[in-house]
Amino acid sequence: MADHLAASAAGHTPRRMLVTGGAGFIGGNFVRLALAADPILHIVNLDALTYAGNRASLADVQAEHGKRHHFVHGDITDQPLVERLLIEESIDTVVNFAAESHVDRSIDGPAAFVHTNVTGTLVLLQAARKAWGQRQDVRFHHVSTDEVYGSLGPTGLFTEDTPYDPSSPYSASKAASDHLVRAWRRTFGLPVSISNCSNNYGPYQFPEKLIPLMIANALGDKPLPVYGDGRNVRDWLYVDDHCRAIDLVIRRGAPGCTYNIGGHNESANIDIVHLVCDLLDEARPRVGTGSRRELVTFVKDRPGHDRRYAIDASRIERDLGWRPRETFASGLRKTVEWYLANQAWMADVTSGRYRMERLGHV
Repeated sequence: MADHLAASAAGHTPRRMLVTGGAGFIGGNFVRLALAADPILHIVNLDALTYAGNRASLADVQAEHGKRHHFVHGDITDQPLVERLLIEESIDTVVNFAAESHVDRSIDGPAAFVHTNVTGTLVLLQAARKAWGQRQDVRFHHVSTDEVYGSLGPTGLFTEDTPYDPSSPYSASKAASDHLVRAWRRTFGLPVSISNCSNNYGPYQFPEKLIPLMIANALGDKPLPVYGDGRNVRDWLYVDDHCRAIDLVIRRGAPGCTYNIGGHNESANIDIVHLVCDLLDEARPRVGTGSRRELVTFVKDRPGHDRRYAIDASRIERDLGWRPRETFASGLRKTVEWYLANQAWMADVTSGRYRMERLGHV
């Protein structure tokens, strides 16, 4: 957690930070890491508490860092609220995690994705301009995804210069928000940075995503739905590694620069599911006989399902000295162990309308 301590004198030093979406998966883990790493930092955490945001995920943060962590229940599209927070809280750094982020949900309801991901980013940018004017001792960091680049063939990697080619309403909305951030840099001189990450996994991830969904279903001896032939490939990034990278970009990254963040862990979905089954069989053997691999059920592929993503993270490695600490084997084991130890959290976040049913099939 001490990577940022090597920041150069020319870097940015956040003191009062607005984190949007900080009750969600990546945002919550970032808040936890950032407050633990920097004893002077204050964070205002703005979250709309949609289905994927949960204040229970922040209980330890509030207990340990309550004087430096101020939670605000609100929406990034609420312009008066956002403007007031930036001014009244003397915010010098905005980190935008807030987003509708599940591809399947974007197929069912794309309008919500445009509203939050595009309009919400616009509101944040305009509020930052209003609060900061021409200041350059501030930073607006926008967290994005490798899905904006579209689908790769069997070889090659996404670089920061790869043309955008989004396939889903979700990735199209994130591509649009990325373009807005760059435009506010070029037109208005706003000090911004962007990061595009590969698939995250780890503690506190809402169980609509592949790994926690497989863990939950496997523990319940339920079918493990795998899209298509299961050979879609993703690059997997442990969430704490991603959060350390974002902290470095904020503190040492060049204004106006984009950084790809990947875990060097390409795996096919079916291989991930098999590994989850094996770890659960080892830690908590299945009642009766047989492996949980027997629960795998192949289902109809979702529309526009990109075949392969893979990140070239050489820029952030070369320029900022970042490397992932977790291998996929070590990160996945930590993840499975966390969900086994926190089944009450899983039960709580799935107690609403979402019942881990399939979404986004047309």
